[in-house]
Amino acid sequence: MMGDPKEAGAEASPSGTAARGGLSLLSQTESEEPSAQGSALFLGGSEVKSRAVVKYSSAPPRTAFARLEEKTDLKLPPANWLRESAKLGPAGTTILGNSKKSKPFSSFGMAYDFIDSVGNDVDVVSDSENIKKLLKIPYSKSHVSMAVHRIGRTLLLDELDIQELFMRSSQTGDWTWLKEFYQRLIDQKWQRKKKSKEHWYQKAILSKFLYYSINGDGAAQPVPSPAEQQESSSSDQTHESEGASWPAPFEMPSSVSEDPSASSQGLKNDFVRNILWTFEDIHMLVGSNMPIFGGGRYPAVSLRLRDNNKPINVLTGIDYWLDNLICNVPELVMCFHVNGIVQKYEMIKTEEIPNLENSNFSTKVIKDIAQNILSFLKSNCTKEGHTYWLFKASGSDIVKLYDLTTLCEETEDKYQNPFTMPVAILLYKVACNMMMKKNQNKKHYGTIRTLLLNCVKLLDKSRHPQIIASANYMLSELFQLDEPKKEESSDSPLNENSDESYSEEEEEMADSDENGSYSTSSDPADDNKAVAIIKSVGELSVPEKYKSIHQIRPSCAFPVCHDTEERCRLVLSYVLEGLKSVDSSIKKESDLPAADPSTPIPLKYEDESTRGGPEGLEKQMALFLDKMGSLQKGNCSGQSGMTPGSWQHKMKLQLILKSSKAYYILSDAAMSLQKYGRALRYIKLALQSHDTYCCLCTNMLSEVLLFLSQYLTLCGDIQLMLAQNANNRAAHLEEFNYQTKEDQEILHSLHRESSCQGFAWATDLSTDLESQLSVSCKCYEAANEILQFSDLKSQNPEHYVQVLKRMGNIRNEIGVFYMNQAAALQGERVVSKSVSAAEQQLWKKSFSCFEKGIHNFESIDDATNAALLLCNTGRLMRVCAQAHCGAEDEFKREFSPEEGLYYSKAVDYYLKALRSLGTRDMHPVVWDSVNWELSTTYFTMATLQQDYAPLSRKAQEQIEKEVSEAMMKSLKHCDVDSATARQPLCQYRAATIHHRLASMYHSCLRNQVGDEHLRKQHRVLADLHYSKAAKLFQLLRDAPCELLRVQLERVAFAEFQMSSQNSNVGKLKTLSGALDIMVRTEHAFQLIRKELVEECDQPKNDEATSAADSSPNLNREEVIKLLSIFESRLSFLLLQSIKLMSSSKRKMSNAVEEDVVLQTNKQIYSQLLRATANRNSTLLERTEVIICLLEQLASGSSGSSGSAVP
Repeated sequence: MMGDPKEAGAEASPSGTAARGGLSLLSQTESEEPSAQGSALFLGGSEVKSRAVVKYSSAPPRTAFARLEEKTDLKLPPANWLRESAKLGPAGTTILGNSKKSKPFSSFGMAYDFIDSVGNDVDVVSDSENIKKLLKIPYSKSHVSMAVHRIGRTLLLDELDIQELFMRSSQTGDWTWLKEFYQRLIDQKWQRKKKSKEHWYQKAILSKFLYYSINGDGAAQPVPSPAEQQESSSSDQTHESEGASWPAPFEMPSSVSEDPSASSQGLKNDFVRNILWTFEDIHMLVGSNMPIFGGGRYPAVSLRLRDNNKPINVLTGIDYWLDNLICNVPELVMCFHVNGIVQKYEMIKTEEIPNLENSNFSTKVIKDIAQNILSFLKSNCTKEGHTYWLFKASGSDIVKLYDLTTLCEETEDKYQNPFTMPVAILLYKVACNMMMKKNQNKKHYGTIRTLLLNCVKLLDKSRHPQIIASANYMLSELFQLDEPKKEESSDSPLNENSDESYSEEEEEMADSDENGSYSTSSDPADDNKAVAIIKSVGELSVPEKYKSIHQIRPSCAFPVCHDTEERCRLVLSYVLEGLKSVDSSIKKESDLPAADPSTPIPLKYEDESTRGGPEGLEKQMALFLDKMGSLQKGNCSGQSGMTPGSWQHKMKLQLILKSSKAYYILSDAAMSLQKYGRALRYIKLALQSHDTYCCLCTNMLSEVLLFLSQYLTLCGDIQLMLAQNANNRAAHLEEFNYQTKEDQEILHSLHRESSCQGFAWATDLSTDLESQLSVSCKCYEAANEILQFSDLKSQNPEHYVQVLKRMGNIRNEIGVFYMNQAAALQGERVVSKSVSAAEQQLWKKSFSCFEKGIHNFESIDDATNAALLLCNTGRLMRVCAQAHCGAEDEFKREFSPEEGLYYSKAVDYYLKALRSLGTRDMHPVVWDSVNWELSTTYFTMATLQQDYAPLSRKAQEQIEKEVSEAMMKSLKHCDVDSATARQPLCQYRAATIHHRLASMYHSCLRNQVGDEHLRKQHRVLADLHYSKAAKLFQLLRDAPCELLRVQLERVAFAEFQMSSQNSNVGKLKTLSGALDIMVRTEHAFQLIRKELVEECDQPKNDEATSAADSSPNLNREEVIKLLSIFESRLSFLLLQSIKLMSSSKRKMSNAVEEDVVLQTNKQIYSQLLRATANRNSTLLERTEVIICLLEQLASGSSGSSGSAVP
């Protein structure tokens, strides 16, 4: 019955205190401030802290009790006797009154209702009668028999009525093993002990007294018929207790995990009130049916009936005191009677009860007993899921604790223990409750894991597949697959106690010396069956006798997973167990082909996919996209015949999704370790899991589609890396083909629902590079297509950008692959003069890939990568141009229009790339690279036009103009000033351009007749470019030959000028300038000499090495050729100089100087002739002679009037 919420609050308040806040009935979560809920009572001179909070009450508003007149005869039944009454609650429905026996699963009923408290906050859950019985053990001779169960740090205590149990055993055959054990070791002559008539007389009088006291106010129900009344008053209650208490070996309905209210078969919370009672430091959830009265002067009192002829003893005093303490009742009203005739009433305050005459007891001792018993139980009832039996025989001082689960297992049928299912369900419910709050605090993960493991261990897989599947799924959920590594390290304090955790691996705990105080070899032979023994009940009164021996075990630690793979493997082991449970519960086994989980399932798609190549991929992709489209409409079903919406269907979906995530994480981890074969195997399993999920799912969630997009993206990455690491293919193939037994079994479960071939096109390990690149591209395309299905693109912009970047990248890779293939074909072409169709096809494929890649990057505003692809497209155009150049006959070679067209296109793409970048600051490296390529393209165009002038199509002047323009553009994009790694290359390129331009103008000058103005312009330009080329070549240390050639061409240019001069003075001046140019070549000869000396210094045994090293630096043939030309030109210039100086008319002012120059030139000429005449001179000697002569020439002509040449 439900009462007023205010009443529930009032009961929670100490005497005279109004409840604050609101406690609604049946509320399990709301509570008030502790100050309004409990009180500290000062009893017997020493403080005992006690606080009671009513968590739930079904009692009606409290009313005053009816004070009976003296001489009222309690033997006569009142008019309302045995009618149901809300005021008395269960106490009124039987003649047992408030001493009514609790049901054997009463603590479980409470635990189910207050699941939040179990496993963590509360130490004990039990009926108040059991608590009282335990605390009275040292004072009482009566027997104690209780079942104890551990859930986390909470102990559940229930009365284990041996007599009742064995009566049932004789009828049903259950518990026969316990009966045999009991008779063999404890009470050999067990027989049913009947209650005395006096016992039933006292119960009847108490019941009538309570009915008189509620004043017969019409709330009673109709009186039962006289026959029923007689039966109920005279019966020994056997039938009632049997019907309500012991169900058949407990079986929970299959809907238990979905229906939390499923608590039938004796698992109901039948108490009038549930109280959270804190006694000292012990937190207890207690059920009580004690009637509480109030009104007037007494807001809350308990009512007791006493025989005036029998004094109150200690046991009764403790009983009354604890009842009032638990229910927070400040006063006790005692009604005394003699032979059923009321004599008087007496009011006693709760704190005075311990000091009553004949019932003195120390509250401090009661506190010590409570702490010792709790410590004893917590120290020894360590295994979750086990049923412990606390037993004290009548009249004995020895208390024993047995592990009934272990004893039961010896009988080979653990399901004979009726506590098994309630315990398993409670473990499951507590874990579920903690899981709902798992994100609030990870420190509970270890506890949840242990609860679930023990739950699974208790259950029969064939009888309870749903709970087992659900528990295994929750176990897998505990492991955060995608948590960052830093979290793992921050959680490390939780893992420090890992070896202290109690779970299935440590079920058999070694007895430690600490347990020695509980047992002794002098006890009877049954000690080896007992877990622990209290040798004397007197020990319980000794303060902290057991407290210091055993601390309460810490929460189970979560297992330390040292790496991602270990964590995922644990998850997959739970997923597999869950899948096995689901599969075992599906009845249509006969419809499925038998498969052995230990043998791999043959995969029949290899030939098909390899035969198709990239073209076959297109078809498979189309099929895949059709399937994805149909998923949106929900047209899917599995093969095993599961009903959509059934628990099997829902659970298998969750488990399969979990497995796909675990395999994805494993694949990602393998990828980061560069184990690409393993990564592909794992992503294949992830996609097979996902394919099965698609077959089962009726409504695809966008979150799951996002997962699929991520899986395909990773698959694309793996295929690309495999393509780029082809040299290690054998190792990758071996890793890919390896499979664990666990993976095979999971795959076997997947194959019950689907062929798992939906993604076969993406997960093949091909040996063909083109095929791997194509598969990688298709994976990215599929990932992108999935993002288009729903609003995923806008919801996950980061992932979308990543997919498009990868698409752009793979298209660049494929484009480069085709471009290189085309270049290779071009290199192989010898006889054929025309461009082959295969080449053109490769160009088209390459261009198409680059174009799509550029579009991908532009759509996400990635200007840098777009510029790189434009640059590669430019390179492709140059490859095309080169192909057309190779198609010509070398002797009749001319720069063709096709070459010009492709080079112009290349230039356009490079310029687009620069526009895409905007400025150099955006990405200096890419900017410099594009600039260099553009400069190279202009330079190549100009060089080809210059070397293979298309004179058949264009005039010489037109060609010269185009060459000049192209060279100047190349020079513009050639950065000689920036100090980068490419600076020497740029300087060499610029010097070469100036040299070529100078040579061109020099050639024009030689061949041109007519326009003097144009000739003069060409002369100036040639001179300018020669001087610039010389300056730039002088900056380079590795181009002495080029410098020498430029200077010799300058000398030739001077000679050409001299040939057109008529006056000796002019000629002499030109000669002097030419000799000065000769002097300036000393730098080049010094570099050549240095190289030659280094060659000579190389050890002879390293000849091969030295030749290899020096060959790129110094071309000996070229040096010899240039040196010979230089010697002849120097000889010619000196001779001409001597002739002119000798024959010319001298001015007196310069005569002396000219004589000196003349003499010097003669000496040098003489030495040069002698040196060139000596045919045996080495190259080094000849070089040194030239250097020596040039030094003399420099010193001799320093005072001369010759003009200086830059």
